[in-house]
Amino acid sequence: QLQSKILILTVCAAGIGGTFQYGYNISIINAPTSYIQTFMNETWLERTGVPLESNMILLLWSFTVSAYPLGGLTGAVVAGPMAIMLGRKMSLLLNNVFVIIAAVLSGFSRMAKSFEMIMLSRFFTGVNAGVSMNIQPMYLAESAPKKLRGAVALTSASFTALGLVLGQVVGLRELLGGEESWPFLLASNVVPALIQLTALPWFPESPRYLLIDRGDKESCISALQKLRGNSDLSAELEEMLAEQAAVKGQRAKNPWELFKNPALRWQLMSIVVLSSAMQLCGNDSMYFYAAYVFREAGIPQDKIPYVVIGTGSCELITSVTCNMIIDYAGRRPLLLGGYICMAGWAIVFMVALSQQTQISWMPYLSMACIFAYILSFGIGPAGVTGVLPTEVFDQMSRPAAYMICGSLLWFNLFLVGTAFPFIVKSLAHFCYVPFLVVCVCTALYVGFFLPETKGKSFLEISEEFKKRNFKAQTHAVFYKGPEEIKSTML
Repeated sequence: QLQSKILILTVCAAGIGGTFQYGYNISIINAPTSYIQTFMNETWLERTGVPLESNMILLLWSFTVSAYPLGGLTGAVVAGPMAIMLGRKMSLLLNNVFVIIAAVLSGFSRMAKSFEMIMLSRFFTGVNAGVSMNIQPMYLAESAPKKLRGAVALTSASFTALGLVLGQVVGLRELLGGEESWPFLLASNVVPALIQLTALPWFPESPRYLLIDRGDKESCISALQKLRGNSDLSAELEEMLAEQAAVKGQRAKNPWELFKNPALRWQLMSIVVLSSAMQLCGNDSMYFYAAYVFREAGIPQDKIPYVVIGTGSCELITSVTCNMIIDYAGRRPLLLGGYICMAGWAIVFMVALSQQTQISWMPYLSMACIFAYILSFGIGPAGVTGVLPTEVFDQMSRPAAYMICGSLLWFNLFLVGTAFPFIVKSLAHFCYVPFLVVCVCTALYVGFFLPETKGKSFLEISEEFKKRNFKAQTHAVFYKGPEEIKSTML
């Protein structure tokens, strides 16, 4: 029992300073929006004697908000080299430096009368989230036993959702969301960083990294013993040695090498489709709409923040549920179900929005849609997407795959964040049409092309994809006439 405790504690130590920060920092910026905009205006007035025009304030604010995904993109790109050179655990520890810098900048921004410090602090916060979103699932999936791999790697999504909810709670007016305390709210992300810096050093490095990247069998065995206790390690070690033999003589790959390699074609397609869909499916935009819909449903303005916490809790509950069932249900059914449900709810949501003023109970339907949409996202796409790159790539391609995944994730977050207000302006009630298209296409892709990875070793998964990647070529070689073709690959 002690060993499962050590695995659980490793998960918590990695998560609290890892993807928890991503969710937390996304949600703490919402509460003090108006205060920070006022602060920008006052600062400018003091410097120049002229107040800012309202569209300038909006422009400065959108710079502040978009500094976060920009930092995330930077973090995603440096995460690959960090994971290879420093190892998974060391990278997560070093990553906290960025948050500490960010907390100092935002904490003292009001004293220094500088709103530029807030922008810079959001950038560093983004770098931290970008690194942890890539390295944490990699570290955990490499440390977990095969039968728990999905559940353990999925905790990344649960920590993100936990961060979202806690950020919403801490951002309430009664806590740190008031006018006086917003610098402390923005600097509060230093607490999880300090917790991780004290806790994580006590836990082992990823055994796979030690054996396959470092070639250090002794450390690998001692790390495995810490994580698994005195259970028989021979089968697991044999599997790792086989994986080590399979990649012998190779060095860690660069992202562009993955694009050139025909043996990785389907793996790459799958993670590109899924990590793009994760941001382009409109889940984050639901939060954007939440306050408006709740207001229409007649919830008093001052009670809305509490209801919004409900939406965050929705995602938390489903990602924890998904955690429990992923290794029974498998990856495909969860992804497929999630995207199909989201497509359905998107249609209902658009109908409800368009009838909002005509029919008295419509606001309640659109409110239900928001919850249902977030639930559907949490049960599949939110968690499974982060697990897949670990499962479908070998040890040498994995860091590069996460770099591609992470870069897409952040780029699309930036894209949706920038484009969504304009989409709402031009399409009004039908603003969810683009998201609906994304959900339907992704569901089709998963249904036709994605193999199940549940309960298979990394080598077995590689073999399955190898068959797919080279299927087309084997047909080409043996082609003698139409009657020879037995099957066509979709």
